[in-house]
Amino acid sequence: MSALLRAVSRGSVSRVVGTEVELRGLRLAVGDAVDLDARGETRVGEVVSVDDHAARALLLGDTNGIARGDVVRPRPGPLASPVGPALLGRIVDALGRPIDGFGPIDAPLRSVEADTPNALARMRVAEPLDTGVKLIDTLCTVGRGQRMGLFAGSGVGKSTLLAMMVRGTTAPVSVVALVGERGREVREFVEDVLGPEGLARSVVVVATSDEPALMRLRAAFLATRIAEEFADAGTDVLLTVDSLTRLATAQREIGLAAGEPPTTKGYPPSVFALLPRLLERSGPREHGTITAFYTVLVEGGDHDEPIADAARSILDGHLVLDRSLTTAGRFPAIDPLASLSRLATTVTTAEQQADALMLRRSLAAADRVRDLVEVGAYVPGSDRVADAALSMMDDIVDFLTQASHDVVTSEDAWMRIAELAARLRASEETPA
Repeated sequence: MSALLRAVSRGSVSRVVGTEVELRGLRLAVGDAVDLDARGETRVGEVVSVDDHAARALLLGDTNGIARGDVVRPRPGPLASPVGPALLGRIVDALGRPIDGFGPIDAPLRSVEADTPNALARMRVAEPLDTGVKLIDTLCTVGRGQRMGLFAGSGVGKSTLLAMMVRGTTAPVSVVALVGERGREVREFVEDVLGPEGLARSVVVVATSDEPALMRLRAAFLATRIAEEFADAGTDVLLTVDSLTRLATAQREIGLAAGEPPTTKGYPPSVFALLPRLLERSGPREHGTITAFYTVLVEGGDHDEPIADAARSILDGHLVLDRSLTTAGRFPAIDPLASLSRLATTVTTAEQQADALMLRRSLAAADRVRDLVEVGAYVPGSDRVADAALSMMDDIVDFLTQASHDVVTSEDAWMRIAELAARLRASEETPA
């Protein structure tokens, strides 16, 4: 069917069930956008399933006021949103519409869908990207174009850590996606956590928890599309998506509405097809890079739940936030022994790797005898590595701790860890 015929053809609503609208009288394909006229108001929807009788769409809004017989028209093309430098410093919704009160955005429009770069056309990850967080830059060094998962339960500082990286990164552009965020917390995140300095070189895409599933899903794809536009122009971009779990929940709602069977713990198959389709779009590209951090909610510390397990298999490393560290007042609450960057050895020198390994080895030794120390059963001298670590634990914890508004350069962080490693080696070599 030609674009002209599609533009002038009309169908109608035959049924509304929950968030799903059944459409008849049109030849539609999955992914097509439609305009629905309801009491003089135009609603925008997207087709999520078709059969031999009708198409089913979900709306980028609520279904209140929609009646059987309302007119439906196909859009001539996909939904498009603004991209490019004009978005810097702006806060937009999942359709790219400004919500910060600073007027319209004059920028080119693009569809949020885009092809994943050819695997052989991507640059190699060869240089580190500073995040301004000393623990990450040394013990879990991230390369330009690397994709990392941030695994944590609720209320342990995921959003604060993301904001620390946005403020402290050496990447000239940051794109932040808040997917399914509490409406109350958006302004707090932007004004208090991100701050004017972080916002000035960032684009923030917001879809709050009360918005339809399509809007929450689209927010992550729009943020990725905005990041791609900057990266394809040769820029290093930091992309943060909070959270991948809420994104999967949105896709679950869409999949179930489309009639998919719930499989793994209630998630339909489309969820596990969606994750690589989104995550593989970040990373190194032909000219620039997208270094991405995706938060994953692990309720009850279950790191093997389906979304966490699927994300970990795709991403290039993971940072684990431990609630016990939060309880002890240590922020950021990253567990260095449970966290891993798969590309750390690629983007660091042999000396840096030796210093990081020394600190990890010492932390592991101290953790091994922690229970004995707490009950007074540990005998000094029985483990020289643990003795050295315990004698310097205050200095080690001081290194691992960082205030949320402090930015530490990677040079300073590596200098500090080199000093700690040298002292640990000397302490181990000293007879008890």
